[in-house]
Amino acid sequence: MRRITKQPNLTVQQQHLSIFWHIACMDDDADAKMILMAPPPKNWKRPPGRPRITWVDIVQRDLRADDLTVNEVVDLAQNRRLWRLMCMCGTTHS
Repeated sequence: MRRITKQPNLTVQQQHLSIFWHIACMDDDADAKMILMAPPPKNWKRPPGRPRITWVDIVQRDLRADDLTVNEVVDLAQNRRLWRLMCMCGTTHS
């Protein structure tokens, strides 16, 4: 199949980290970042049939392979060049 763009194919983990980077780079008072980083209320329960794992849990699992935490990655995401290198070269996941 002929590719229209010259962009590299991304793995699912690279896609997760790319999206996470966009949110991590936002200001701390941005709604998307506050929603993503805030834990659910203590009395909140998932509706029946919904998966127990959250998207942030998936990102944490992807990062755990390289001994990184979400908070460390939020700090790393402030360095655009380093983050891009990590996502594209696969240094943040196996």
